[in-house]
Amino acid sequence: MHPMLNIAVRAARTAGKVIVRSMEQLDKVEVESKGTNDFVTSVDISSEEAIIETIRKSYPDHTIIGEESGILKGSDDDYQWIIDPLDGTSNFIKGIPHFAVSICLKVKGKLDQAVVFDPIRGELFSASRGKGAQLNGFRIRVNKNKEIAGTILATGFPFKHKQHSVAYMAMFSNLFQKSSDMRRSGSTALDLAYVAAGRVDGFFEIGTKPWNTAAGELLVIEAGGLVTDFTGGHNHANSGNIVAANTRILKDVLKEIRPHLGDALSK
Repeated sequence: MHPMLNIAVRAARTAGKVIVRSMEQLDKVEVESKGTNDFVTSVDISSEEAIIETIRKSYPDHTIIGEESGILKGSDDDYQWIIDPLDGTSNFIKGIPHFAVSICLKVKGKLDQAVVFDPIRGELFSASRGKGAQLNGFRIRVNKNKEIAGTILATGFPFKHKQHSVAYMAMFSNLFQKSSDMRRSGSTALDLAYVAAGRVDGFFEIGTKPWNTAAGELLVIEAGGLVTDFTGGHNHANSGNIVAANTRILKDVLKEIRPHLGDALSK
């Protein structure tokens, strides 16, 4: 295992222990609102602190970009750790056991190492650039479906961007009619990991953040899939509008959502 991936795994497992312990005492978890339909818990903060401490022990000069801490700039900015300490906070708050720790390392602007860890199921998804993707040490690949009929697609509702709800529902309707079924799980990181593992055939969402998607993106790419924005370009890290699937399914998804984009989503 790459030494930096090893540190990411260690950090994710440490954070996972914090989350699982807190899950057993949900009544003691403090919840605050960061904005409309956007929540943070004391566990998000404790988990992020545990991740940062683990990374800093080995790589004190690296930059860390955390969902809760923001940008902690290091003296060696070529190395950037992008972390979501608890992706699926709303699930966690409600006691729904579906959430993950997401940690990604960018080296000179390129996705290099990735970990998505589901502490409830004990599932560790990992990837190193050019080395493939794994689930608990076994190689994973995206599904090889050649057409959208018969597929199961995952999605995330635009709950923080409800101004796009009409466009989103039109996209959803098109894809629902063409596919076998749709899933909305509440964790973007796990949705992307599930695409990489072939559990779902594709994924799309409006308004994601880099800490939700960076690790999952590398997982999908290393599992043989593609990740783009809604126009098939590569602006998804900035726009937050993301599609992930194998080459043929991605092309079909883009075709179905394209008529509903408008100016705001064509970025």
